[in-house]
Parts: sequence; structure tokens; C-alpha cells
Amino acid sequence: MAKRSYTKTPMKEQAPEIRNHNFDEVALGYTLEEGQQEASRCLQCKNAPCIENCPVMIDIPGFIKAIEDGEMPLAYEILSKYSNLPAICGRVCPQEKQCEMVCRLGRSKKFEPVAIGKLERLVADWALEQPFEAKKASGEKGRVAVIGAGPSGLTVAGDLAKSGYDVTVYEALHAPGGVLTYGIPEFRLPKRIVKKEIDRIVAQGVKIETNVVVGKTITMDEIISDFDACYLSVGAGAPRFQGIKGTSLNGVYSSSEYLTRVNLMHGYEFPKYDTPIQKSKNVVVIGGGNVAMDAARSAKRLGAEKVSIVYRRSLEELPAREEEYHHSVEEGIEYHWLTNPIEYMDDGAGRLKSVKCVQMELGEPDDSGRRRPIVIPGSEFIIEADTAIEAIGQGANKVLLDTFPELALNKWGYIDADEETCATSIPGVFAGGDIVTGAATVILAMGAGKIAANEIDQYIQKTRQEQLV
Repeated sequence: MAKRSYTKTPMKEQAPEIRNHNFDEVALGYTLEEGQQEASRCLQCKNAPCIENCPVMIDIPGFIKAIEDGEMPLAYEILSKYSNLPAICGRVCPQEKQCEMVCRLGRSKKFEPVAIGKLERLVADWALEQPFEAKKASGEKGRVAVIGAGPSGLTVAGDLAKSGYDVTVYEALHAPGGVLTYGIPEFRLPKRIVKKEIDRIVAQGVKIETNVVVGKTITMDEIISDFDACYLSVGAGAPRFQGIKGTSLNGVYSSSEYLTRVNLMHGYEFPKYDTPIQKSKNVVVIGGGNVAMDAARSAKRLGAEKVSIVYRRSLEELPAREEEYHHSVEEGIEYHWLTNPIEYMDDGAGRLKSVKCVQMELGEPDDSGRRRPIVIPGSEFIIEADTAIEAIGQGANKVLLDTFPELALNKWGYIDADEETCATSIPGVFAGGDIVTGAATVILAMGAGKIAANEIDQYIQKTRQEQLV
């Protein structure tokens, strides 16, 4: 057992000047000894607030104690009761705003919180290197269709397969994973990790069919008639633009297109994959979330000399993970705070040459609780750019929704689903993840998946009992 220390154990990382030129993972992970040292900091609180602040309610003190004692199989056994994707969550969850935010050690103000996410990654990575036995789901409890193989759909599928259901996941793209595959870059979430996590879910008996566009390849009527229930988790991947003058110029991208070219289409592996992707000198990224960070840091790795993030609020309001922001600064990403683009400037040949921006000041809080940006008159200025990437959110995926008019939507065009049960307006049809909430985090999508799996189980069993009466 490691000697107890209240000083946080640092995780080794690639140096900024090296990682700026590759897409290898930035954070290198804990060794077992480092993990035990960090685990020894946990106070093992009763009624631990970290559990309550975790969307999937992981027994955090339990798995951390197992690490401290060197019992890695037990640590993984505890983790896997709550999460089907722990190696992914350990890397991309915003722990500083969830479990680590309420860590009692960290709230003492004398010490940093326990590195819960890094410890989760340690256990999950250890487990992925161990042999595992494939199982065949019995299917005795019923058949469930899952539409979309992103984090929410994979969570539902894994939980229901463990419970004895025959689960088929339909994925529109040629590879499962959703945003884990097409959105999050290799340097934050390696594709081999995503594949290994999905392989574990498939090994529990889940069937994944790719290149199936529900609403086109197969209809919702067919699915409703062939399955006992279905779960819609098609995400919110539709590009969203501000709609300012010059948006149609060559060189102006949505973050969805840019990151899909880099990740799903392997643009980061050029020249092995000859994916068409903009070769840029000066890049401007609009937005302040994790997607903006991903786009900016990817552009830097693809050879851009200068990458700037334009954000209409200040650092205090920045929604991106603290770790991603700090990494971006280390990598030379520049920031224009309290700034918003108002026009993309043409070089005369239909290509972007610069971005006209205006400076902002913060007024009263808006509906999100953040102070509303207000334009400062006469503050326009120009940023030279041959590439602009808008990372300002995404809209609902309309392919399925447009062919399924019976399904009730909310005023924003997302599926109207009950927050506590994930039930939609159609019996037996449940929904969760970004197609309900709008673009959010991986772990929140997984949290909806946990709820939905339980509700689908109850719905099917209740329906079967009623049919027997």
C-alpha cells in the first residue's frame, strides 16, 4: 500500500513542442504505483458527494480504495457495474465540474481534489489489456433496437445486453462510436481505445450494424413492428453557423465537417489516408467549448502557423474543460477574448482572406446564467485567416426526425423526451443524449442511457405481463 500523501500525483504528458507535431495522446497515464499514490489521497468519505455528482453514480470511493490496495480486478468490477465506457470517460469527462468539483479534499482549499478521472482511466486501461470472454446475450427478455452507436446508445445497449436482452444497434456511419469516433481527436481519445471499449460491448452479445440510415435504409415503422422497444440516440451533428456575410467562402468550415475529416476520415494520418483537408497558414476558430479546443489544436497539428480562438465572453465564462484550455495555451493557441466575428472577407477569388471582428463587453446574465455579450460600437478589427472554423454548437439530426412526423419535438427541434424516464410521445420509443438535450457531454449522454435502459426494461416487462392477463 502506498504511503499516504495529500499532494496530487502529476500525470506525465508529451511536451508541447513535441505534441504540436503529432496526434499521439497528450496525457500518458498513471503507472500502477502512481495510481496507488494518488488513490491514497482519497478520504473515503461516507455519503461521498462525488458519487452524487456523477451522472452514472459510480462508486468512486469503492474503486479508488481497490486501487490503493492493489486490487485492480476488483476496481474494474466496481467501475464496470456503472459504466460501459470507463476508459473513454476517464479521458474526456469534465470531472472538474462534476465529481472532482465536490471532492471534500479539494474543497478544503489546502489541497487539490483527488484525480478521479485519471484513476478511472488507469483501471479501465488495465482492464482493456486483460483477456475477456465473449458472451452471447440470451435475448430471453425481449428485443430492443438502438438507433445511433454513440455514447448514449452504447450505454443502453451494454446495460440491456447484460440484463438478458437481444440488442441491435443501427449506426448511419461506417464506424460505431458517434462523437467518440468522428468528433474527439486522437490526441485526446485514441481510436484504439474507442474500438476496444466497443469490442467489449459487442462481446456481451450486442449486434452493431453500420451504414444503416434509419428513416432511409430502414423505416421506424419496421423497427417498431420488429422490436419490443427502441431507443433513439442519433445525436446532434447537424452543422450550425452564425450566418454572417461570407459564410459560403472557401475556407469557412463547421466544426462538424472539419473534425469529421480529421478523425473519422483519418485526415490526421496523412499521407497514409489521402483525405482532402484544408492546408492552412492562419486559422480562426469561433467558440469556447471543447469542440473549439479540438478544432484549434487539430489545426495546429496539421501545420497551421498561427491558430486563434475567438470567444465572445471572457476566460471566466469559458465552457471548455480546464485541462483542454491549459493544453491549448501550452501549444501556442492564441485567444481573442470578448470578440465576435461579423464578416468573412473575400480575397476576390471566392476564398477567405480575413475575418472582421468586433469587440464585446459583458452585460447582465442571460438564460444560461452567463453575462450577455454586448457589442462595443466602432470596435471592428481584422484578423488575417485562410481558414475559419465555427464551433458554436450543433443542430438536431433531421434524417430520422423528418421521416417520423408522429414523434413530438420541442421548440428547439429536438426530441421531446421525459427527463426522468426518457420516454417519448410514442409508447415503446425512448430517446436520450444530444438529440434530446442538444450538444452536451459524453457522460451526460451516458447518464441518459443508464436511465433509459432501466425504463425500457420496466416497460417491456410490464407490457408482457399485461399481454398475459
